[in-house]
Amino acid sequence: MAKESIKAREVKREKLHEKYKEKRLELKKAGNYLELQKLPKNSSPVRLHNRCQITGRPKGYMRQFGISRINFREMALSGLIPGVKKASW
Repeated sequence: MAKESIKAREVKREKLHEKYKEKRLELKKAGNYLELQKLPKNSSPVRLHNRCQITGRPKGYMRQFGISRINFREMALSGLIPGVKKASW
């Protein structure tokens, strides 16, 4: 489980990204890279990292479900994810 401070940091980055999204696009279109550099570092979309919604695990993230592979497997085996079942052939 990720530390709460790391989860909070990620949420803060997400908010900053949303706040400066329009301004970043305008500055990029205008080619004004000096002004773009003056924006906060954490407003850049590159600094965002996908994390599991349940545990905050950064690795093994499955985009389609928004959770890590470990939680996905546990939930799928216990029947908590509709339409997903273990493959057998």
